[in-house]
Amino acid sequence: MSAKKMAMGLIVGNRGFFPDHLAKSGREEMLRVLQAAGIEVIALTPEESKYGAVETREESRRCADLFKRNRERIDGIVVTLPNFGEERAIADALRLADLRVPVLIQATPDDPAKMTIASRRDSFCGKMSACNNLRQYGIPYSITALHTESPESPEFAKDLEWFAGVCRVVNGFRNLRVGAIGARPTAFNTVRYSEKILESQGISIETLDLSEVLGRIERMKDNDDQAQAKLAAIKKYVDAGSVPAAALIKMAKLGAVVDQWMAATEVTISAVQCWTSIEENLGVVPCTVMSMMSNELLSSACEVDICGVLGMHALQLASGSPSALLDWNNNYGSDPNKAVCFHCSNLPKHFFRSVKMDFQEIIAGTVGKENTFGTCVGLIKPEKMSFARFSTNDTAGKMRGYVGEGRFTDDPLNTFGGAGVVEIGQMQKLLRHICENGFEHHVAANLSTVASAVHEATTRYLGWDMYWHGCDDGAC
Repeated sequence: MSAKKMAMGLIVGNRGFFPDHLAKSGREEMLRVLQAAGIEVIALTPEESKYGAVETREESRRCADLFKRNRERIDGIVVTLPNFGEERAIADALRLADLRVPVLIQATPDDPAKMTIASRRDSFCGKMSACNNLRQYGIPYSITALHTESPESPEFAKDLEWFAGVCRVVNGFRNLRVGAIGARPTAFNTVRYSEKILESQGISIETLDLSEVLGRIERMKDNDDQAQAKLAAIKKYVDAGSVPAAALIKMAKLGAVVDQWMAATEVTISAVQCWTSIEENLGVVPCTVMSMMSNELLSSACEVDICGVLGMHALQLASGSPSALLDWNNNYGSDPNKAVCFHCSNLPKHFFRSVKMDFQEIIAGTVGKENTFGTCVGLIKPEKMSFARFSTNDTAGKMRGYVGEGRFTDDPLNTFGGAGVVEIGQMQKLLRHICENGFEHHVAANLSTVASAVHEATTRYLGWDMYWHGCDDGAC
């Protein structure tokens, strides 16, 4: 899938008591940096305001009008302070625009050798005033890792990448439509959730009964163009040499039906019933079809775990890479900071060292091996990882969750399905938090380090109750 080019609004702060030329050069510098990062910039021009900055009420209104005309394009707003900046004008522009997108406040550092009235910035101080006013106005905002950072510094480059991830998560959850394909398996009370709480967050659930899926598959001919295209895609995606042709065409039809339904209903991500209705009534597992969707950044979770696929989606939005849904499944020997993460599996190919299609060994004992082909089997490659879990707090009427980071190791593991050994600092503390707060046994994972961006997006802009493992002491 081709990613949409990110667009950001730019507000350049300026205050007349300070050197105007800093606003001019500061705007030009920030434009260069944002455009070099592949970001489309929407900002006032020097013809529309003094140096293209915002200082007066009239300039605030012009900036707001510009942003409102580009409402559908703007993913976030960068406020740059090349000098102290007029804090009221900045806050007014944001309030009048009312875009409700993430805002990043950046202040350019002074040079100790240039502290005369001709070149002193005072952005260090101005940033506090800007933040103070935004807090008064009730406008949420993010700040850079260092209080002052040059736009062309490595520190700001890292912060800009982080902020882009925050924007993708916040905007990716706006008016999100999630597909619930089938009913929650009876044995999985753990994946219960409140549709109404999700709806209050702008997240809608579109349901599709498995009977409709199976009926559409039954009516679809083997030589259907979409079924054949999906069959070719499956064979290209994973080694299926040991899988019967009859099972492969069933998977292809399943994939084609789901693709058609998602397109027709404008569903972005999905959660699918598996255990054990599809095996008993269709004769395959949906794992490969779901793996392919997740690998294409259309996250798909098993056992109709809607909140689980939301975690996958958040990590995928922040990182731009595929996510998986895993079980916190086993201890790994006596190491308190290691565990085995596992699923049967529908992990995206992106996660594996190597992968092949096989049968689902757990369900095979109940419904027969011939009805369980379609799993993706292999070991997870050793890489850094981020994890996330969201849940609806039904008694409080709010969203909650946790995020953190660790790494998949290359420790030996002889098992079936898709699995890997994960190492996480203070893991026993995390496990205690999960159990004491009644979180689910599923966790979303991504081969990246984006916990900070997901935490910022969900807490500061979505207003969710989140625990950031490893950072609850304020050190991060």
